[in-house]
Amino acid sequence: MRDRLKVAAAQYPVGEPATMAEWREKAADWVARGAATGADLLVFPEYGAIEVAATFGSAIASDLQQTLSAVASVADEMDAFYAELARRHGVHILAPSGPVRRTDGRFVNAARLLTPTGRMGTQEKLIMTPFERDWGIAPGQPLRVFDTALGRIGIAICYDSEFPLLVRAQAEAGAELVLIPSCTEFVSGYRRVRTAARARALENQIATVQSPTVGEALWSPAVDQNAGAAGVFVPPDAKLSMTGTLAEGQLNEPGWVSAEIDFSALRELRNSGEMRNAADWALQPGAQPLAQEVEVVDLTS
Repeated sequence: MRDRLKVAAAQYPVGEPATMAEWREKAADWVARGAATGADLLVFPEYGAIEVAATFGSAIASDLQQTLSAVASVADEMDAFYAELARRHGVHILAPSGPVRRTDGRFVNAARLLTPTGRMGTQEKLIMTPFERDWGIAPGQPLRVFDTALGRIGIAICYDSEFPLLVRAQAEAGAELVLIPSCTEFVSGYRRVRTAARARALENQIATVQSPTVGEALWSPAVDQNAGAAGVFVPPDAKLSMTGTLAEGQLNEPGWVSAEIDFSALRELRNSGEMRNAADWALQPGAQPLAQEVEVVDLTS
């Protein structure tokens, strides 16, 4: 990673755009305001893409399976627009995740990481929540890390962050920053993901960033209720952060939450900090070499 990096995480309100032009206007405004914070990387939440279902009319937007199909049908268009925004503002963007249809016809929940040079990497969600299983969303593959001009980055979509070995595999593959886009209906769900984000930062002595959906979208059977606050987390350490929270937003208030992360201090922490959680992982009773393979995707060119 760069020695220092500024990130901005969205507390993103799910809207009800009448047209794709209206959606593009909203997306452009959010990216412009995020870039205005001086951030190198903008992080949007899980299932933020679902809002474009509203552009297809209420008959489709009110039906879950038709919503998934509709959003998937414009996924390439949305990717292209976020790629243009990344180029225009000179920032990296983790775009809002959404359903993407596989060649076998099933949907996966995919998040796209876009660079200012036009490169794009995709991380699919690996472990489905009960409601996603009910929706028919399939588990994705593979687990990845992304080499960027900013450094090596991992993505753990919402529920995936609650499984320590997934993020551990990314950290062992060299990720020093893990992005955690989330979509949770209740504060309890948000708190679970926040707890996971803080725990993964502590265990691996890395930085994590959570970006949630917020507010009501009562027209949608998929994202009707949303609760959360964005946060940027590191291990608590006297030389880094006494609390482990570099920045955190107000619950359910739309906006950007930004912080600068000192990765040189994190490296020093892993090597000679108060505690050596990352290095001492293997000392746990029952600890085994990780079987999870991690694909490295080059987005630097």
